[in-house]
Amino acid sequence: MVQEIMKSNIVKLKKEDSLCKALDMMDDHNVNGAPIVDEDGQLTGMIVKADIYRFLMEEGHYDTCPVDWAMTKDVVVAKSEEDIMTVAKRIRENNIVAIPVIDDKNVVKGTVSIEDIMDYVIKKS
Repeated sequence: MVQEIMKSNIVKLKKEDSLCKALDMMDDHNVNGAPIVDEDGQLTGMIVKADIYRFLMEEGHYDTCPVDWAMTKDVVVAKSEEDIMTVAKRIRENNIVAIPVIDDKNVVKGTVSIEDIMDYVIKKS
């Protein structure tokens, strides 16, 4: 089950946070992505470093641009009780690097990244 490998102590951002802050937080916590949540902890988006790097290709104000401008709003998600390999396939099919794990109320409980799945596969072999 996904709950076996998901990280629950995760970086969460607000859509008004700057891209600079998002990248700094991801670097500080050594993660490639972070869910965007509202004041109730409900998922509103997802941002990964690649989103920020793509955004930086355009002229703009990196230090002041909000996460909302670069985040993915149609987020692919997982539930903690799902099979790990099912979620791995979903990640691959959608060409993403991390997936937020939500509960029935759309509250983020953790994330699963490609690295988490690789660590799981290596342990099992």
